[in-house]
Amino acid sequence: MATGAGAGLRTTLFSIVTLAALSVASPLGARSPREAAIPSPVDAPIAYLVDARSGQVLYARDADRRFMPASITKVMTTFLAFEWMEEGRLNPRQSFVMRPETFRKWHRVGSTMFLSANVPVSVDDLLHGVTTVSANDGAVVLAEGAAGTVEDWVAAMNAKAREIGMHDSHYGTPNGWMDEGNTWVTAQDLATLGKAMIARHPSKYRHFVGATGFKYNNIEQRNHDPISGVVPGADGIKTGFTNQAGYGFLGSAVRNGQRLIMVVAGSPTGRARNKASREFIEWGFSAFEPRRVFARGQIIASAKVQDGGAPLVNLVTDGPFYVDVLKGTNPAISYTLRYEGPLQAPIAKGEEVAEMVVTIDGMPQYRVPLKAREAVVEANLLQRVFNGMRSWIT
Repeated sequence: MATGAGAGLRTTLFSIVTLAALSVASPLGARSPREAAIPSPVDAPIAYLVDARSGQVLYARDADRRFMPASITKVMTTFLAFEWMEEGRLNPRQSFVMRPETFRKWHRVGSTMFLSANVPVSVDDLLHGVTTVSANDGAVVLAEGAAGTVEDWVAAMNAKAREIGMHDSHYGTPNGWMDEGNTWVTAQDLATLGKAMIARHPSKYRHFVGATGFKYNNIEQRNHDPISGVVPGADGIKTGFTNQAGYGFLGSAVRNGQRLIMVVAGSPTGRARNKASREFIEWGFSAFEPRRVFARGQIIASAKVQDGGAPLVNLVTDGPFYVDVLKGTNPAISYTLRYEGPLQAPIAKGEEVAEMVVTIDGMPQYRVPLKAREAVVEANLLQRVFNGMRSWIT
């Protein structure tokens, strides 16, 4: 497999080398994609579909356009709660109470779980209220109880968004209620959030997300998720609606180890959003064929290392490396390795140091993070001399 580029290519800040194209044979008897609909621009002005396993974008319409997420905001509140649970800052068994001033402001405002003032409610119930019945009151009580103030919780939401790579999103509330345009996201960022939540917290995701209904305070309500319980393998994630934002949905489903994450937004009606969501994710599963290119742990490429005990470091992905192609097709695929190079030692095992850019004819380009397969220590004096001589000779 080819290694990192020579010094003459490093003037662009990235070392770039195109790997030999890997042959991906069309399976015998390949079927044509089943007829299924990509949502129309009327039903879903914004539409985005990504394979969470590979990171490959299967379809994108206005994926970088900012929009108001409404209650889909609560996915970040949920994710932040999961993160704080993992860090020991929040426990699902602990209880918070709704402050009287919070009760006056949020009692029966929009979607609610009908919390009462000064009555303890568990974090577990609050999160189920947020994820299942989109409880505006539950999101605020969780924020105040966990962080002390809504403002501190929202600041933590924005910090977490930046940490996971949501580059064009901002939160102004924990629940997505109208805030004069201070909350916005993009479809690409929402998919990044959904992927991070499921990958980092699979057991919490299974426990808190995707329930068909929730009963609290002797009041039973149903989830308005348009795909869970309807589309095979669907398990969430969150709907949203305000008059300003229209109807939106961040959803996910998994079949045979392949997880798809989808976003539709700006739909004019709930019915249009629901129809678009179901048809969109069904199209993703029916139209594409996932094919494994590299096995788990297989060396994909290597990159040059400066001042290291080894001149090269091998690169791998976290798991098997898949590409998705339309069924019945055998498109040209190219793979390009990119990294700022040469890499500087020391390098830790598992450190993300490069990316693979995958280009498939007729589909959006996407990137796969590459990590160091082994650690590379700093070179000792003798190794530095040898590396210098080798560099001069080559």
